[in-house]
Amino acid sequence: MSVGRTTRHRTRSSPATRPVAVGAKSAARSPERETLTAAGRAGFVAGGIVYVLIGLLSIRIAVGNGSGQADRQGALHEIATQPFGKAMLWALVVGFAAMALWRGARAVLTTGPRRKAGSRVLDGGRAVFYAFVCWTTAVYAAGGGQGSSGNAQSQDWTASALQLSYGQVLVGAGGCLLVGIGGVLAVRAALRSFLKQLDTGGMSRRTQQVVTALGVGGGVARGVVFAVAGVFVLVAAVRFDPDEAKGMDATLRSFAQTPAGPWLLVAVAIGLILFGVFSFASARRHRL
Repeated sequence: MSVGRTTRHRTRSSPATRPVAVGAKSAARSPERETLTAAGRAGFVAGGIVYVLIGLLSIRIAVGNGSGQADRQGALHEIATQPFGKAMLWALVVGFAAMALWRGARAVLTTGPRRKAGSRVLDGGRAVFYAFVCWTTAVYAAGGGQGSSGNAQSQDWTASALQLSYGQVLVGAGGCLLVGIGGVLAVRAALRSFLKQLDTGGMSRRTQQVVTALGVGGGVARGVVFAVAGVFVLVAAVRFDPDEAKGMDATLRSFAQTPAGPWLLVAVAIGLILFGVFSFASARRHRL
């Protein structure tokens, strides 16, 4: 009996019976995987910086101490005015390029039963978006100027779309899509769906509580901003008036024009700052 038990014990512990685990461990440490992981982390940090700055600019506007734009261009301008601002801008360019690379790789290379077609399309869309953000940031860092404001760009794009055949329908559909995206972002944040993408096993209970609060508060605020921007696009379609469309800056300023006054803008701004800090946490804890 002791011989049989010893034989079975040796069979279970034999390296020959564990080729999959060894192979998976080796693949996880491959140079390509490490490069994509580093790219994803850099991208989350870059995005977090922009969201924190947009939130701070929004607070300054709410209290009457800010005249800049509370959007990505305003954030870039704020960075450019700081010591070593040029170097910081180029660091953001690298970060956005890294995020585009990581999202693109997830869309094309990542396989498995959980990688459905919808997830691939979503990652592909995000890759294109971050590639565009990377390009515009590089143009600004190279001295290309700030160009048109986000509000003017939104109105120009809306005006061009309205001139197309069925343009009013297309703009309306775009507004509905934006409202839907905002709603999904807010609901998923409220339901804490983001925790599935984080490595919570290595967090203490207190750290997990803090990260959860950041993700919920920040995600809901971001979703609300997207949804409200979509409502303005819908109004532009219904009224056939491109001036009704608003970029992020004008969308944020609209919160101060509600009965709640500047306090609602402050609340949303704090939420965007929370999302920026959550992005920093994601750079460390996201399953990459």
